[in-house]
Amino acid sequence: MKSFSFMHENDIIQVYLGGFLIMSLVEERYEKWVNHPNLDQRYKAELENMSDQEKNDAFYTTIEFGTAGMRGLLGPGTNRINIHTIRKATQGFANYIIKNGEEACKKGIAIGYDNRHMSRELAFDCADLLAKNNIASYVYDSLRPTPMLSFAVRYNKCFGGIMITASHNPKEYNGYKLYDDKGCQLVPHLADAVICEVNAIEDELAIDANCTEEQKKLITVMGDDVDQDYYKHVLSIQLNPDVKKDIKIVFSPEHGTANIPVKDVFKMTGYNCIPVEEQCTPDPDFSNTPTPNPEQPGAYELSLKYAKENDADLILVCDPDADRMGVGVKHNGEYIVLTGNQSGAVEIEYICSQLTEKGLMPENPVMFNTVVTSDLGEKVAADYGVSTEKTLTGFKFIGEKVAKYEVTHEKNYVFGYEESYGSLVKPFVRDKDAPQALLILAEACAFYKQQGKDLVDVLNDLYDRHGTYEESQVALTLSGEAGANRIKQILADLRADAPKEIAGVKVVRSEDYQECTICEGGKVSELTGFTKSNVLKYYLEDGSWIAVRPSGTEPKCKFYYCIKGADKAEAHAKTEKFQKAMSELTAE
Repeated sequence: MKSFSFMHENDIIQVYLGGFLIMSLVEERYEKWVNHPNLDQRYKAELENMSDQEKNDAFYTTIEFGTAGMRGLLGPGTNRINIHTIRKATQGFANYIIKNGEEACKKGIAIGYDNRHMSRELAFDCADLLAKNNIASYVYDSLRPTPMLSFAVRYNKCFGGIMITASHNPKEYNGYKLYDDKGCQLVPHLADAVICEVNAIEDELAIDANCTEEQKKLITVMGDDVDQDYYKHVLSIQLNPDVKKDIKIVFSPEHGTANIPVKDVFKMTGYNCIPVEEQCTPDPDFSNTPTPNPEQPGAYELSLKYAKENDADLILVCDPDADRMGVGVKHNGEYIVLTGNQSGAVEIEYICSQLTEKGLMPENPVMFNTVVTSDLGEKVAADYGVSTEKTLTGFKFIGEKVAKYEVTHEKNYVFGYEESYGSLVKPFVRDKDAPQALLILAEACAFYKQQGKDLVDVLNDLYDRHGTYEESQVALTLSGEAGANRIKQILADLRADAPKEIAGVKVVRSEDYQECTICEGGKVSELTGFTKSNVLKYYLEDGSWIAVRPSGTEPKCKFYYCIKGADKAEAHAKTEKFQKAMSELTAE
């Protein structure tokens, strides 16, 4: 019996006859790589020892840009991060730069990198490849946080930037982020132009980065001067620099890039910072932490031990590229780890209250967050006369908003944050900036301590004023080709049969950011103001909402919950009910 299966361009095309595989794009790609004369020899043995399943996962598609650039497992293959796929991306970016003219090439590209395997090598290889294309670059002399790369783009007046990082992902990953001339990650229309150039390159293995000695002169290695200017700007965010710093802070960079910058900032400002020494080495294997992700409990294990031993008031941790941070607070003798929504709400309360009290609140103030961020922050901002504008997930969209109002002056920036532990106090950086967030949280902790409060007390006050919310995220990890197809199917099924109620609570409004539609009261209207994105959001009759989206950087389908209750116990009970209902609704 014959069976034919024709899939999309980047997927596997297979033709079966009598159950035997006749042709496979996977096999074709694999054979090209394993036999190519330009293959980096470090990959040869790994390719030759791949199982059929490993071949399929490594070659069934080409690695693509998502909400935060290109991110994936390290290793050989078209669906992996390696020197060849990074060269293809960089050559595509170089072609894009060249098309923007000679001035763009002269302005050049700032390049940063984190602590991960191959990050430094990939960063300097990018610089060589740009030089080969007669494009200038500014490369950090050692690992730096992602926000410092954003700052370096602006400091050097570059045309754009490259950051080699996999952010909070496990040690097996690395990644590649691109920035525009404002230090903001590429928004869709710019990213699409680069992707067109990348996709036009047929043979990533044919690209080399062999520039001449004369071209090497286009590469500038950055050092302390950029750092010191960044520190000066970070110090400028303080609202009460003379506050009594009677607090102890336990800090962990989770083996990543925050180690030196954060300790330097705390030293400059006079805070008692106790580093988690075992996690201060730039270790690509993250040997002394179960996970470098502040969203997961394992990121706090050693910090909690340090905090108890030192009777610390505050625990602060950063992800490896220091754009995101997590915070733990001593409250009634116990340490409570706040969610990104909760720490964001506390930051907003402190910043807005102090700006108002000091008469520093600007006219037409605005705060930015995303469509999957809790309602609590918006309510806190509104209490101080600050409007909120929502964006899609990805801080580049917040950066885009900042750039817009920088030109129009219609509104003035006060704060921006995402639920995923990322915030930006002042926009001299155009990405999430953990060193800024850590400093403002330390200052808030010291400020409220003088009033006999800790940051959990502040959060509870916000619940009393604005209602109790429990926010959570459940990530369904589905790896490989089958996983990618399953994630697509989950979203397709929800669109085809939209839920009218969840856990017995009526859905009163739904938003589809891919179809750009709002469904409310039986009527369908247009959803405007957003780039198309594969996101669904359901508003419930009790004031809660649930959102679903595939991750742009990991093989996950994410479910976001913002659940409103009369108190914490009710909100928690309802959260468990809604999570169970969504699990059942999306089960195979």
